[in-house]
Amino acid sequence: MTAQPEHRHAARVIVLDEAGRVLLMRGFDPADPSNVWWITPGGGLEPGEDERAGAVRELFEESGLRVGPDELSGPVAARTAFFSFMGRPYRQDEVLFYTRLTGAPDIDGSGWTDIERASVTELRWCTADEVDAVGEPVYPPALPSIVRGLLDGGWDGARHEVD
Repeated sequence: MTAQPEHRHAARVIVLDEAGRVLLMRGFDPADPSNVWWITPGGGLEPGEDERAGAVRELFEESGLRVGPDELSGPVAARTAFFSFMGRPYRQDEVLFYTRLTGAPDIDGSGWTDIERASVTELRWCTADEVDAVGEPVYPPALPSIVRGLLDGGWDGARHEVD
């Protein structure tokens, strides 16, 4: 019998620096180290937590970057993801916010949780072309085109459903 997926809500942030690079985290499933991916900072919401507040909290915990809720645009995208992590199935409904930073801010993973320390191998700034060429799954898969659209014209005011 297959276990029912745990249903969770999450918020992520598409962070662009002044050079137009997006901040990504490379992670893997400790239960299956061959299962590798790249994602934007973010994660599960705490009980009763607002999406925007959760996005700000997660961004700080995972990157050391502080932004205020009013510095986030969106949600610019939303998706439902089905995945397995540590042998447990999940259904995650997530929204993605957007923020653009000035300068070249330092990033810091010292706020990572134990599970992040065990499953995240890298935190780095990437161009959309670098994201296209990474050779490993990127979530959401539409991220390079979303980044290009944000760089070309900013946020269009719509919440786009993506895979």
